[in-house]
Amino acid sequence: LWGELKKGQRRRGSVKGITDFGAFIDLGGVDGLLHITDMSWGRVKHPSELFSVGDEIKVKVLKYDREKERISLGLKQVSPNPWEELASKISIGDRVKGKVVSIKDYGAFVELAEGIEGLIHVSEMSWRRDVKHPSKVLNVGDEVECQVLEIDARNKRLSLGLKQLQENPWTALEEKYPSGTTIEGEVKSVTDFGIFVDIGEGIDGLIHVSDISWNKKMAHPSERFKKGEKIKAMVLSIDKETEKFSLGIKQLERDPWETAKTKYRVNEGVEGKVTKVTDFGAF
Repeated sequence: LWGELKKGQRRRGSVKGITDFGAFIDLGGVDGLLHITDMSWGRVKHPSELFSVGDEIKVKVLKYDREKERISLGLKQVSPNPWEELASKISIGDRVKGKVVSIKDYGAFVELAEGIEGLIHVSEMSWRRDVKHPSKVLNVGDEVECQVLEIDARNKRLSLGLKQLQENPWTALEEKYPSGTTIEGEVKSVTDFGIFVDIGEGIDGLIHVSDISWNKKMAHPSERFKKGEKIKAMVLSIDKETEKFSLGIKQLERDPWETAKTKYRVNEGVEGKVTKVTDFGAF
């Protein structure tokens, strides 16, 4: 048999034994190893998923060493590489259906066909920013429809999106709340740099610390606001490209410096209360 072997040759054999890392194939008096990574273009957790002892299969000789009596065999190499055909079958923007086969912290892998898996990154699952883990949206075994975002057949990478098939709430938000609109919402969280407000649209608006008051300084926004509190604010801007919803509280009142221009005149005498004394003067 050794004299008949050639690299790239296709031969029939029977499964002689199964291990965690592969299966031993009897080619007719000589055994070859079919490694688990060469069994299928798709995902294989254990060789026993595909074979049983005694099964007759057709394999390809990948390489062999007569002196060491080692033969490496491949089963997936008998059929065309699906990644090479991928570019002719799907394009960016296409809608595709598949099955969730794995969930990771950063996303979910979806099998579109045998050997073809794409990744839906957690950031592409929902327009809401509070989805921190893919398991909140998908589970292994789910049948999903998604959109092709990026194709890299050479490196076997396929990026998919779930939220792209849903209505973009940022578009509706932009139409519903033009700049200058007064809204009411609930304080969702208070941070060093500002306040996040939930207005019930599935998107939180941010009141930056610089837009809280015209003249009242505070060490931290929590001095004035608490989680769950109802507040009013003005819509400053909505940028759906960067997904930023900016709100302001001080804009609900007139800028006191604008009032000061008409209220006070140079060389006019005024009365006031001393609020602070420093080395260089008094406020």
